[in-house]
Amino acid sequence: MIIKQKPDLILFTGDLVNDRADEMKDYMDVFGRLNAPMGVYSSLGNHDYGDYVAWPSKEAKIENLERLKQVHAHLGWRLLMNEHVLLEKSGQQIAVLGIENWGAKGRFPKYGKMSEAYPGTENIPFKILLSHDPSHWDAEVKVKYPDIDLMLAGHTHGMQFGLENPYFKWSPVQWMYKQWAGLYEEGKQKLYVNRGYGFIGYPGRVGILPEITLIELA
Repeated sequence: MIIKQKPDLILFTGDLVNDRADEMKDYMDVFGRLNAPMGVYSSLGNHDYGDYVAWPSKEAKIENLERLKQVHAHLGWRLLMNEHVLLEKSGQQIAVLGIENWGAKGRFPKYGKMSEAYPGTENIPFKILLSHDPSHWDAEVKVKYPDIDLMLAGHTHGMQFGLENPYFKWSPVQWMYKQWAGLYEEGKQKLYVNRGYGFIGYPGRVGILPEITLIELA
């Protein structure tokens, strides 16, 4: 479905695996087919760090994350770790910033460093931020970086349960996340939260379908 869209650019906002890098071994040929003229760029989500596994040692956890980074590389994806890239199309520049996971809710970690990703983008007219957790938008992005035009996030998965139609949208996850699915706007800034593709826990979805988002910049 993604390939049929013939996208100029593909962006992935984290949680490639639930816990371990080797979960990807049976999917490399599928995800490896993703390509776009302007590249495929990715960031990390909270599950990618292996924080929810009782590793035998600190070194084993670090090694798992390094293997996951290599997975991104083998897929041909450019993993953005608190950094940015500058893209140009039709003589116009776009900055794509990608940070590690930064969550303002619960006990989710704050690995992301906007202070490292942002410098060098000040004069770029349009900025896209890949930041896995949508709570980052209210907590830091809107407050400190008002010139981030579009933030792309995921994380909530719509809790894999809810009701959604053209007139109504509800999921229990909204009791924790104000922005949990779809497009949100405040002033000149926009946040889009993707409902996710896979699952965790219950192997399915009720009312909240998997999502591939197509965004057209005019």
